Amino acid sequence: MPKTNVLSKLQIANGWARRVVLERKNLHSLFSSCFRTMPDRSYSSSSSSSKVEAIYDLCKLTFTPSGIPYPSSNAINSLCSLLDTVGPADVGLKEESSDDDRGLGFFGLHRSSRIARWAQPITYIDIYECESFTMCIFCFPTSAVIPLHDHPGMTVFSKLLYGSLHVKAYDWVEPACIQEAKGNGYPSVRLAKLSVDKVLTAPCDTSVLYSNRGGNLHCFTAVTPCAVLDILAPPYREDAGRKCTYYHDYPYSILATGNEARLGNSKVEDYAWLAELGVPDNLYMREGVYSGPVIHDY
Repeated sequence: MPKTNVLSKLQIANGWARRVVLERKNLHSLFSSCFRTMPDRSYSSSSSSSKVEAIYDLCKLTFTPSGIPYPSSNAINSLCSLLDTVGPADVGLKEESSDDDRGLGFFGLHRSSRIARWAQPITYIDIYECESFTMCIFCFPTSAVIPLHDHPGMTVFSKLLYGSLHVKAYDWVEPACIQEAKGNGYPSVRLAKLSVDKVLTAPCDTSVLYSNRGGNLHCFTAVTPCAVLDILAPPYREDAGRKCTYYHDYPYSILATGNEARLGNSKVEDYAWLAELGVPDNLYMREGVYSGPVIHDY
């Protein structure tokens, strides 16, 4: 399979070519002038003992192209322990000051002002990718959002490098509970249970999601300027059944299903109906340049 980064795969899988703005020309200049999280030069590009390369080495030993067998709990704990020690400088970034951020706050100028709220792009930085895993960074200005999406058959590690990030995540209820569409304009929905709904502030522990637990479907909203180091294992790959799909969540109460008994002692507020979306609107993402320690591939 040709080497392509996560951003390119997301475009291919979801037909983003028309809507996601990817600025490829003179990327280094764009990264310097338009995005204020700048490279840190404290690491030599020839470093052979960086944390990034230690993460790479551990991922090489842990993950497979198919995701089978699933990584052991010991391997996951070892990778989390290593990721917990990583800061912005370890990947060539400096923490962005909220005073310099041009974002519009957690809810923007107005909750209904989506254009204003999404005015500043998210910067995607590709560190390394192979058939078994992807290492990448997402840099968010204040109020930027990656909408609710899934990670089919994947294990994903997310390390918040700096700033504050609101995470809302669900897992599918099993066995599947699906309400079919009841006419035009009424999408089919599937029941999911809330797994995470909180604000993370760096420094904090690494988050891990799995194929069927841990909040496999999640949404990120930047409360302040922030950056997330992600490891996706294995990467998105549509021909292997790992297509990225986006969803909208509706309160459980909007549908009277008669299945409330299956919720047990859980609160109704912990459940939602998820409807699959097409191409997300107003998602503005561009590619940045990785300036951290070099990975010596083998």
